[in-house]
Amino acid sequence: MTSHSDPRALGKFLKARRAQLDPRECGLPEPDSTRRVTGLRREEVAQLAAISVDYYTRLEQGRVRASAPVLATLVRALRLDDDQQSYLYELAGRTDERPPRRRAAQQVRPAMRRLLDQLTRTPALVLGRRLDILAWNPAAEALYTDFATIPADRRNYLRLLFTDPAIREMHREWAHDARDAVAALRMEAAADPDDPELARLVADLSAQDADFRTWWAEHRVNSAAYGTKHYRHHLVGDLTLDCDTWAGSDGSGQRLMVLTAETGTPSHDALRILTSWTAERVDANRAKDRTP
Repeated sequence: MTSHSDPRALGKFLKARRAQLDPRECGLPEPDSTRRVTGLRREEVAQLAAISVDYYTRLEQGRVRASAPVLATLVRALRLDDDQQSYLYELAGRTDERPPRRRAAQQVRPAMRRLLDQLTRTPALVLGRRLDILAWNPAAEALYTDFATIPADRRNYLRLLFTDPAIREMHREWAHDARDAVAALRMEAAADPDDPELARLVADLSAQDADFRTWWAEHRVNSAAYGTKHYRHHLVGDLTLDCDTWAGSDGSGQRLMVLTAETGTPSHDALRILTSWTAERVDANRAKDRTP
């Protein structure tokens, strides 16, 4: 729904923003010594936005309501970032006409990477938007699969849960775990319903799996950050693991998923054996890499 416009506040924002810009950074000629304004002149903004000086002047004076096409060209002319764009469209009363927010490529945050590297004996994954698997440690590879062999655009926790026979088979309570994962994705869909990659994932899984279609249609949601997983591993047998997920505080949507077993249980011993084999293999590979 279109929000209430505030032309005067919009004009003040435009004036303040043009004062912050360096003409040279905008591709304009070197300022001369007679220049009396800080930043860009009104005529220069109008030139960059391909609109008349009179129209832009009336915008700054709050005497005219900006159209969606004019807002789009002002975004470029004034070099607005995502937050500034949101503010611009809000002041103009055209939030429903703002182009979709640009989605930066997902990259593992350095802090998440450090945590992952320090968890040498504990399976851990970094999950991004849509439950994409962004990074993993050797212990997670030993528990699940060699993620490096899976194309990056298919490396998604939910996709693997439904389409990879080995991962599906290792879940002793697959229906419970898969339904919870679908509910978690539902939460993400509510936060970012216009994400084209999420729409593609849902369409793919809906076409391939009847259970996914049924559970997605239930609109069940789940934001739980912990739970219990029951696995049957082909090397060490049955495992009961606590699954805890910690979300980053930077708004990136990245989460660290860690799997542990209670000390003294058969699952703890089995997980220790599995990760020991993995650690030995990793150490051997590193030693090989250091060999002249």
